[in-house]
Amino acid sequence: MKKYIDSGKKDTRSGFGAGLTELGRTNPNVVALCADLIGSLKMQDFINENPERFFQTGIAEANMIGMAAGLTVGGKIPFAGTFANFATGRVYDQIRQSVAYSEKNVKIAASHAGLTLGEDGATHQILEDIGLMKMLPGMTVINPCDFNQTKAATIASAEMDGPVYLRFGRPKVANFTSENVEDFVIGKGIQLQEGTDVSIVATGHCVWEALIAAEKLAEQGISADVINIHTIKPLDEEIILKSVEKTGCVVTCEEHNYLGGLGESVARVLSLNNPTPQEYIATKDTFGESGTAVELMAKYELDAPAIEKAAKAVIARKK
Repeated sequence: MKKYIDSGKKDTRSGFGAGLTELGRTNPNVVALCADLIGSLKMQDFINENPERFFQTGIAEANMIGMAAGLTVGGKIPFAGTFANFATGRVYDQIRQSVAYSEKNVKIAASHAGLTLGEDGATHQILEDIGLMKMLPGMTVINPCDFNQTKAATIASAEMDGPVYLRFGRPKVANFTSENVEDFVIGKGIQLQEGTDVSIVATGHCVWEALIAAEKLAEQGISADVINIHTIKPLDEEIILKSVEKTGCVVTCEEHNYLGGLGESVARVLSLNNPTPQEYIATKDTFGESGTAVELMAKYELDAPAIEKAAKAVIARKK
């Protein structure tokens, strides 16, 4: 069983900041916009180096999206950043009409997503954003798992043509993926562990929890296939189908509502190609609440012990 090492906990939003800063040095067409959250989105280094390529829109997210769409007409590649709750729910109409329908090359940088926003509570902890974004025609949806992968995803987003929703978070989490940005390919899942008894398909902060769960399961003689799905749309159907062909059951893991998220996308693929027992690690049609990230992941059963329990349950459902 492969052992992954945490090189030092970092927040994924800092991975975005690092990726944006690198793009500022390598791609003169990259510009950034922010809705009064420069510090939260770690944009300051980009601004220091490229003050003429940054636009502070203030707390006017709808205007920010419209400005970003307009900037693409002149060949710019805008990254429009704010909290995930404001980047989706507050401006859905503008994203739908001015970005997705108009096929504009806008990159929506959405920080502080999910329950791990923590103490700010339910009004800020959006758990519906992946569903909102993946339903938009032509929208790519990326949910990286750590600092390195978020940096790589940011750089890769600028290299592709078309709208992107890039989701990341506030807490410091394990940083364990490759530092080589070339290892990140939009739309291609990553096989982290090979196993035969159960497939664990995870995204975002839940990927590290899935690896911990797989280690615990291995101690009990249960072999888990662990897959990192960083791109929820387009979904890497091939890697999922290949895995469940071996294992015959799957657990999907996400820091998002089970309605509309990764789990539903996987269920659609399985129902059309290989109906398979599935358990969902996700919030169950509920809002969040105030608390620390660790407390909330445990209470809403999104952590390693919950994944371990779900794996055993779905194995028991196999025929």
